[in-house]
Amino acid sequence: MLQVGSQGNDRARALRQTMSLPEVLLWQALRKKPSGLKFRRQHRSGRYIADFYCHDARLIIEVDGEAHGRGNAPQRDASRDAWFAARGLAVLRIPATEIMNELNNAVTAISVAATQRLGED
Repeated sequence: MLQVGSQGNDRARALRQTMSLPEVLLWQALRKKPSGLKFRRQHRSGRYIADFYCHDARLIIEVDGEAHGRGNAPQRDASRDAWFAARGLAVLRIPATEIMNELNNAVTAISVAATQRLGED
């Protein structure tokens, strides 16, 4: 998840064209609308850009690569997650390695999380 300024829409557009391999693989699965759910990729929300977003479930999916565990990244991620939570959005973080090794399990976890959030309404 990136923080963006006034050029956020241009940045989101550029990110769609330079997605990582785990993001590409996940997008190929999510664009098929698992469980009938529609997802967006590189979706701008406030000052951030989410990897994927399901509007109906108000669920953000973040693909966390190795860098998310280094330096101040965990604190930045927690701050973003809190910002989203304050707006009624949930964040599901999935390690990139899980997508690479167990794509079907990752898609199932996303579908379950989204479906559960839909049931909360």
